[in-house]
Amino acid sequence: MVSFKLVLSDPKTGKSEAQELKDTPAQLLVGRKIGNVLDGATIGLTGKIMITGGSDKAGFPMRADTMGGGKNYVLLTKGVGYRTKEDGSKRRKLVRGNTITEETFQVNAKRVDESTKVS
Repeated sequence: MVSFKLVLSDPKTGKSEAQELKDTPAQLLVGRKIGNVLDGATIGLTGKIMITGGSDKAGFPMRADTMGGGKNYVLLTKGVGYRTKEDGSKRRKLVRGNTITEETFQVNAKRVDESTKVS
């Protein structure tokens, strides 16, 4: 049984809401990648939503530039999963790939308009 915590944000109002997705609606998200736009009606929401990220149960963040759904050690200089106070520093960190799997605990998404162009 697949279940996710979906955190859906609305850029217009600046507010977000959390929902629990279980069984069939959650199964529809498995295999989707960061940046995919899907119709909210398939998972019981209104409008279109774009997947923006997520994390697993241990808190390892998903990165859009890491392929697959598993955990990988990636050399990072900035971005999701890496914080530094020094300029030019690099570090190898454990992050999760850009594909939603059964191990994913939280999925972050935002509402998008039909007029919004997504590449």
